[in-house]
Amino acid sequence: MKILMLGWELPPYYSGGLGIVCYQLSRYLANKGADIEFIVPFEADYSYIDFMTVTAASSFKHETIAHILGSYDSYKFDDKFDVESEVVPENLSINDLQTIYARNVARLASVHEFDIIHAHDWLTFAAGILAKQKTGKPLIVHVHSTEYDRAGGHEGNQTVHDIEFHGLMMADQIIAVSEATKRTIVDFYRIDPAKIQVVHNRIDIDHQHVTETANVYTYLKYMRERDYKVVLSAGRITIQKGLTHLLRAFEKVVSRRPKTLLLIVGSGDQYNELIELAAELGISENVIFAGYQLGTGKSWRDGFKVADLFVMPSASEPFGLTPLESIAYGAPALISKQSGICEVLTNVLKVDFWDEDAMANQILAVVENEGLHASLHTNSYAEFLGLSWHDSADEVMKLYRLNGSREIMS
Repeated sequence: MKILMLGWELPPYYSGGLGIVCYQLSRYLANKGADIEFIVPFEADYSYIDFMTVTAASSFKHETIAHILGSYDSYKFDDKFDVESEVVPENLSINDLQTIYARNVARLASVHEFDIIHAHDWLTFAAGILAKQKTGKPLIVHVHSTEYDRAGGHEGNQTVHDIEFHGLMMADQIIAVSEATKRTIVDFYRIDPAKIQVVHNRIDIDHQHVTETANVYTYLKYMRERDYKVVLSAGRITIQKGLTHLLRAFEKVVSRRPKTLLLIVGSGDQYNELIELAAELGISENVIFAGYQLGTGKSWRDGFKVADLFVMPSASEPFGLTPLESIAYGAPALISKQSGICEVLTNVLKVDFWDEDAMANQILAVVENEGLHASLHTNSYAEFLGLSWHDSADEVMKLYRLNGSREIMS
């Protein structure tokens, strides 16, 4: 089947898990016979991708517009959105780029042959709707995150919520990355649950990366040799990720076990707030802010390898790839019960993101008990090995065939 795939990012030009998932899922779909043309909003070097065609929807170079591309920065989006406008403003915003992307995708759809439109997340929904209206082809929208999630379980940006609602209503089929995401779509967007199919995410990890021995965190390795334990949090530093609760829980950890360090890898709008909070809590000497690290880079991987425990305290996480990365690289995980990954992992510790006492107790249980650490990792790694993109891609291919046949019959 010929698929018009609409996505905002692919490695190495991406800001989070969305780009990784789009790339890996597309590779498995291509291996199963899907002929994919993937439309991105900018020009960049994707010559390494040989399993699908990657097409730019504009002549903008990635390096010139990277500062406005964040697919997770929905709070910056306003209501200045007009797909009919042909004007390219001097100071391009994410609103303008979405407008240009939608308009040009519709043009591409009019001259390209394909069977299904597959749109990933809110920034591509308008483009998917226009392409459907131009061609009459079935539209599948793939929900990796909602505005409710990005706002940490709150309403968030009403304009973005409206874009999502419109996309969900116009879709012939909705793919949700977890049952939790499906419930959000039903409860907060009032969409018929019969229209939604859950397909859990997966992640492929290069075995060569797992077996690398040198580690960039030399200081942390030195401290571990002196009986320090390392707790890791990695990802975007935003309200969605619940990191203020982690810091307050970590204060309780340090008070009981001073030889514990917290490594925070990532960047985001809460970065300075968290540095100030660590100082207010009196734990600055125990908290290391490593800043942004490319998700495919060695500094990112080495954070997992040097950690004794990975913690994902998200307030609302549709899925969450980082616990899988952590387990692959050697660290057991503590995850919030408010995450979709809870649905596929059993051998991890789980806590309500707001329960700082319970979070502290579970962190201490792992860093003070080598037997618990070992059993958690051994059992969760066995689970990780059983999770494959093959199964998820099979489910998506079934949805392609189902919706493609509906279009043919109509």
